[in-house]
Amino acid sequence: MKLHLSGPSDNLLKSQIKITGSKSESNRLLLLNALYPGITIKNLSNSDDAAVMQEGIQVKEGRVDIHHAGTAMRFLTAFFASQEGVKVTLTGSQRMQERPIKILVDALKNLGADIDYLKNEDYPPLMIKGKILNKSKVSLPADISSQYISALLLIAPSLDHGLVLELVGNITSVPYIKMTLGLLDQIGVASSFEGNTVRVLPKKQVSESSITVESDWSSASYFYSISALCEEGTNIGLSSYKKDSLQGDSVLKELYKDFGVKTLFKEDSISLVKIKTNQIANVEYDLSNAPDLAQTIAVTCFGLGIGCHLTGLHTLKIKETDRLQALKNELSKLGAKVSVTNRTLTLESSNKINSEVAIDTYNDHRMAMAFAPLALKTAIVINDAEVVSKSYPDFWKDLEQLGFNIKEL
Repeated sequence: MKLHLSGPSDNLLKSQIKITGSKSESNRLLLLNALYPGITIKNLSNSDDAAVMQEGIQVKEGRVDIHHAGTAMRFLTAFFASQEGVKVTLTGSQRMQERPIKILVDALKNLGADIDYLKNEDYPPLMIKGKILNKSKVSLPADISSQYISALLLIAPSLDHGLVLELVGNITSVPYIKMTLGLLDQIGVASSFEGNTVRVLPKKQVSESSITVESDWSSASYFYSISALCEEGTNIGLSSYKKDSLQGDSVLKELYKDFGVKTLFKEDSISLVKIKTNQIANVEYDLSNAPDLAQTIAVTCFGLGIGCHLTGLHTLKIKETDRLQALKNELSKLGAKVSVTNRTLTLESSNKINSEVAIDTYNDHRMAMAFAPLALKTAIVINDAEVVSKSYPDFWKDLEQLGFNIKEL
């Protein structure tokens, strides 16, 4: 599906949008619910990723295809490995079979898991024979993907002796680890995170409980971008959000102050208010703890004519696509001067945006959604626009609610 986008006739927007539950929280809770059926989940994400996680986690034998869902691949690898009697082949899309999983597999094998590679060493698909994992201490590099760490922490309370996890090196995306521990705490699992050591105590049963998933802050980022690109006085309401969020991407509310967007909390919702026109020339952010915001922020800066230097982006090369190269490719088509390394992106300030450019999305939902707000500045085309269903199936409908003109080509 190819979509042609142009902005509303008036760039002073006022609307209320309800965003589905966080994909990150939903997938963690789905795994915990499989271990502890007494947990009830409300406001579950309606994303493709949550759907394949929900479906896959019920399989005991046979083939599980998680398509593009990286979180599901990591979490289900750990889950299946720890479930005695399970025998599954865990696979995914061609891109998923190019995303390394060796670090997690090695850690699980050190705990006693039975996992084999079916094609290329260190990559999916995997043959997993579930068994009781009898070891309780393991170490792994901490600077690759926090999902490896969270996958181990989620199964930790179901192990006979819990888990002591030693993290080697600089820890990536700490908020995602704290999110996992926060959810464990909510169901009564004791843990500690001191220095580079995480401990999770065992727990055979948990009390019946109901947990409401907070809406997704990553999804909110696109509306922050829209607010930043709009006129002063724009007010976009989003629900349901918490001031004390477990999600690392909630740092949005601080970062977008630089672009004149103020966040107001009221009960379980937020209002994004554009309070001033941008006056800064350049911004520098270390996004080590919120790398999924890189695409949104880079496009916001380009739309505002601001230069930016973004660091801490080393995990983006192993995402749905090499996000740094994809960003460089598509921003360059729009007229941007941008350079990338394995860890950084640098954008020069510029006031020119090429019109009617077709943005390629590389099977990456965030590419489609990050570039969409540019329609406020000039008409653009989004190729393979249906890719947004991975995390936010209602995205295009919600943009139309805001007044964007969207036409299928």
